[in-house]
Amino acid sequence: MKIIKNSFPTILLSLFEAAVGILLLLDPIGFTKGIITAAGILLLLLGILRTVRYFRTDAKEAAGGQMLFTALILFLTGGFCTAYADWLIEIFPILTVLYGMVILLTGLMKVQWTVDMLRLKKKSWFLTGIGALVSILFAILILVNPFTTTGVLWMFTGIALIVESVSDIGLMIFAAVRMNEEV
Repeated sequence: MKIIKNSFPTILLSLFEAAVGILLLLDPIGFTKGIITAAGILLLLLGILRTVRYFRTDAKEAAGGQMLFTALILFLTGGFCTAYADWLIEIFPILTVLYGMVILLTGLMKVQWTVDMLRLKKKSWFLTGIGALVSILFAILILVNPFTTTGVLWMFTGIALIVESVSDIGLMIFAAVRMNEEV
């Protein structure tokens, strides 16, 4: 159980991925638009805070910090996200390809872990190998991108998130049980 305790942040991340995947399955366009709008509002609020901080800071110090410039960038980005969430959804297939690249890199990192475990003669090396294979397969499916609509693409991404997170948690638990048996 020590492995599970040490892997708690990874488990939380996997549960978060599964929750996002479920929400993407239920309403991919609505969920995505909500996230973009929420991010826009957050950026607008950060812009307000940065502006207040700029005017409350000593003029000489504020002049060197570029706080007002940062505030204006936050306002513009937040306003754009809030006003043009639908347009951003239309370009999301590009972002999904970037997400596919991140999953591919994660899969390649798991290949490294698999080889390390093989070299260390750990009996449960194949579990990490399965996780690497799952990640790489999902990355390839996302990068090939055979989908024509954003909704279907996000639904697939939701399924990929759920399957990957559940397999990661399951493999982590299985590895912990196997390591306890080896001791």
